[in-house]
Amino acid sequence: MSAVLKPSLDPFATPPLAPGQLAAAGLRAFARIALAWGLTVEEQLALLGRPPRSTYFAWRKAPERAVLPRDTLERLSNLLGIWKSLQILLPDSAVADAWVRQPNTAAPFGGRSALDRMLGGNVSDLHLVRRYLDGVRGGGWS
Repeated sequence: MSAVLKPSLDPFATPPLAPGQLAAAGLRAFARIALAWGLTVEEQLALLGRPPRSTYFAWRKAPERAVLPRDTLERLSNLLGIWKSLQILLPDSAVADAWVRQPNTAAPFGGRSALDRMLGGNVSDLHLVRRYLDGVRGGGWS
């Protein structure tokens, strides 16, 4: 006798997103973040791992057709997490968006801005900023 799979009865369960849907949603959100943070195209490219300009502009033009490498998806995830943490910590959107460019004396930044750190080029730089903000959310500014 074979087992029959039944649909979830959880009213809050959502079907998993296909990779293409995930990429499109991430790219659309990144476009809004880039605008809010006042990112140049060069900064956007650096944050996304330096894809070729033509590829990046194709992603922007048709995000629903974008096929993103895993590294880019991880970068988008970190950037969205950073943005969300800032919105929670600093409920004034203008202040939250400006924070990424402000000099910061916290240990991970050494007097430079979080954006300077994120523009280092490594996905670990984005992850460090995200972890820092997650830590602040759990215990306060350092």
